Amino acid sequence: MIEFENVRKVYLNGTVALDGVDLKINDGEFVFIVGASGAGKSTLMKLLLREEKVTSGTIKVDEFDLARMKEHKVPYYRRQLGVVFQDFRLFQNKTVFENVSFAMRAIGEPNSQIRKRVPAILNIVGLQNKMKCYPRELSGGEQQRVALARALVNNPSIIIADEPTGNLDPELSFEMMNLLRRINRLKNKTVVVITHEKNLVDHFQERVIRLEEGKMIEDRVGGMFE
Repeated sequence: MIEFENVRKVYLNGTVALDGVDLKINDGEFVFIVGASGAGKSTLMKLLLREEKVTSGTIKVDEFDLARMKEHKVPYYRRQLGVVFQDFRLFQNKTVFENVSFAMRAIGEPNSQIRKRVPAILNIVGLQNKMKCYPRELSGGEQQRVALARALVNNPSIIIADEPTGNLDPELSFEMMNLLRRINRLKNKTVVVITHEKNLVDHFQERVIRLEEGKMIEDRVGGMFE
C-alpha cells in the first residue's frame, strides 16, 4: 500500500511542489496520476522513489516510512519498485537479455536464476524472440517493452511508469497501456502511471488522481482526464 499523509514538498528555491497531499493506493490497484506541467506529478514520483525527501508529512509504502528512512536502506527499498521511464534508459551496447538481466545482477542474483527468470519475463512482454537483439535493432514500442521487462524481472510489488507512452505513437501507446493493465490484473501488481495522455486515461477508465498547483483536486475511480 502507498499512503501519503499531508505531504508538503518545498524546494530550496521556495517552489511549493506539493501542498497537503493525502492519498492512499491499495495493493493491486491501477492508478493514473494526471495534471498539467508543473502540477506536481514529477515531484510525487521523486518522493516515491526516495530521490527527494518530504518537507513535512509522511509517506508510507508497505512497511517503509520514507520520511524517516535511513539512507543506507534506500537501495533495499527501491528493490520493491519497478520503474519504467519515458526515454527507456536502455544500455545501447547490451542485448535485450543483458539489459533485463542487469537488474538481477545488480542485486547479486545467481546465473541459474537469471537464465530462468529473464526468458520468462520476456515472454510476458512478447519479446522472447528478441533476446539477442540490441536496442538499435528494435522499434520504439519494443524498446519500451524491454524497459518494462527490466522493471518486472526482480518481481517488485509496485510498478511506477513515468510517461511510459511519451515516445510512442498512438497505436503503440494503447498496446503498452494494455500490457501494463494485463500485468496489473494477472500478477496483482500495483501500477501507478504518470501521464498527460488524455485519450489513454479516458479510454481505460481506471482510478484517476489529478494534481493542480501541488494540490490533489480530484480522486475518482473510473475517472476521466478532466
